[in-house]
Amino acid sequence: MTDAVNLTDNYRSAGYLTRLELGARPALVVVDFVKAYLLEDSPLYGGSGVRSALHGAIELLQAARRAGIPIFHTNVRYDRDGRNGGLFFRKVPALRSFAEGGEYPERAEFAEGLEPLPGEPVITKQYASAFFGTSLASALTAARIDTLLIAGVSTSGCVRATGVDCIQHGFLPVVVRDAVGDRAAQPHEASLFDLQAKYAEVLGLPEALRYLAGLGE
Repeated sequence: MTDAVNLTDNYRSAGYLTRLELGARPALVVVDFVKAYLLEDSPLYGGSGVRSALHGAIELLQAARRAGIPIFHTNVRYDRDGRNGGLFFRKVPALRSFAEGGEYPERAEFAEGLEPLPGEPVITKQYASAFFGTSLASALTAARIDTLLIAGVSTSGCVRATGVDCIQHGFLPVVVRDAVGDRAAQPHEASLFDLQAKYAEVLGLPEALRYLAGLGE
């Protein structure tokens, strides 16, 4: 605990951990929350950390729908040999779960409770960030979005990459702690700390729900 306190003080004294005010025109992106992270026979299985995040992501998605904000979902797809995934596909063999014609197509299905509704775009990507090589930034700009709530998996991978790219594209990233998950607590917590320190706002689910409920007041 002492080390954690000292680390926070160290970062704050150096000018990190600044809080930014959330905007009035948010959207939600649910990053890659597919069954590959929930099925025990999958190499991407995330265990209790991902199962816990599933419940938070469902609650956040339902609140976003009630609030009437734009909602985007992402998934990952590769051609049969993975060439459109380049070095990333070669670096992480577990991504073969998302290759066309794979042995376990159910792994690419959206998690139960997080299936997109009609009118909620699905952005298919090949790399970590939801922004890289996709239409997400253009869609957010066209909708005059200023703040992007982020849920999904994994915290240290695609969620973190999306958060970093989000602020670089001029949108305020809001990572909802209880709606993102990872296969281990250490990278999960380290990524959330680093995101809050430098790139994003990290909110608990109750804070995020209050924010959504208060839109337009």
